[in-house]
Amino acid sequence: MIKKILIGLLALIAIIACALWWLSLPDVSRLPNAELTGRVPVLGEPRVQSALPTINIAHAAAWPANAAPTTAPGLTVNRFAAGLDHPRNLYVLPNGDVLVAETNSPPRAGGGISGWFARYILGSAGAGVPSANRISLLRDGDGDGVAEIKTAFLTGLNAPYGMALVGTKLYVANTNALMVFDYVPDSTSITTPGRKVIDLPASGANEHWTKTLVASPDGRILYVGIGSNSNIADGGMAWERGRAQIIEVRPDSGYKRTFASGIRNPSGLAIHPITGALWASVNERDMLGSDMVPDYLAEIELGDFYGWPWYYWGGFLDDRVPEPDTDDRRQYVARPDYALGAHVAPLGMSFATYPALGAPWGNGAFIALHGSWNRVPRAGYKVVFVAFGDDGTPSDTLPLDVLTGFINANGEAMGRPADARQTRDGALLVADDVGNIIWRVSRHP
Repeated sequence: MIKKILIGLLALIAIIACALWWLSLPDVSRLPNAELTGRVPVLGEPRVQSALPTINIAHAAAWPANAAPTTAPGLTVNRFAAGLDHPRNLYVLPNGDVLVAETNSPPRAGGGISGWFARYILGSAGAGVPSANRISLLRDGDGDGVAEIKTAFLTGLNAPYGMALVGTKLYVANTNALMVFDYVPDSTSITTPGRKVIDLPASGANEHWTKTLVASPDGRILYVGIGSNSNIADGGMAWERGRAQIIEVRPDSGYKRTFASGIRNPSGLAIHPITGALWASVNERDMLGSDMVPDYLAEIELGDFYGWPWYYWGGFLDDRVPEPDTDDRRQYVARPDYALGAHVAPLGMSFATYPALGAPWGNGAFIALHGSWNRVPRAGYKVVFVAFGDDGTPSDTLPLDVLTGFINANGEAMGRPADARQTRDGALLVADDVGNIIWRVSRHP
């Protein structure tokens, strides 16, 4: 009798072990990421990962001395500033000074298995450090391409991210509030207290904690990007109140309204320098396999609805989320303008505004692809350039690599691009939040 019980237990253990092994197998891409990119991407078959996600993290590793990423032909790169503390967003002031948000996720409220996965992924990817809650100023006074001044510009913030200067008012998007500070031109610090313009949603797990920010060309309107609190409204829509949208704020009066909605994580915002249109780079949903769903670039207009959490890419239904039974939202889902690839994690973006880099970098958008954590093979981990046509929309060509080589031969991430922005001399600055470096890309002499 005991022998039969032992045999049964061993059989059960073997079955459980086989099941866990099968569930832990990663979903391998069937399509190259190039086919998931462009104005008309191939949309693969959704492969729902209902048990364990595909985890393929490039673990963080330090840059060797004198090492650097690889540039496109005709360009060169150097360290503009080093020794920073998780640099994310960049902002170039009118006098050429560069502001960098040294920031990270605030303490997360999520627990259980999902909370453990989040902490494991962040720690492995080099994002598990406490937030410095600081904006620093970098100044290259002698024009040699290296910042000789690095100083704390604004401290005591709460996971700051987006920045925008309008006249002498510097707006900063903390994770929980839009703040405004008085800015004195050419100053190296702000010591006067700021004023809260509006609150921003930061309750619950605050899953997508970054709040992106850009000002309209006339400075009268601020656009704030607010990410969702989950992958597909896993905790219910009440948990997502005020999230997954871009809001319009009129800072003089404090008036705000939803500008566009159904956008899972608008991680980068920029104004087209010719048309004045608002554009966003967006992180789409996870757990539909390595080929789905493409992250994207889109021109955002008032009233646009991009489908999250029910739909993606212009109306494709996500079967994991019950359709709303109150109205037919599907017919109103906007289609993105350009796919950037699946799980590439676009963060900061900016439009080319200076011609100093030469062709073909004159008309289009620079986008920092932070890199995937749940795709086989990995994707992103580079800075790309999406060429635009004279009509102010992306061309039919694939993105051009500007800066690559962030992954070493052991598959470790020496760095991860978080933002890409041109300076007044036309060089491109790239924030590297794992390497704690600001890279400067310029034209080769």
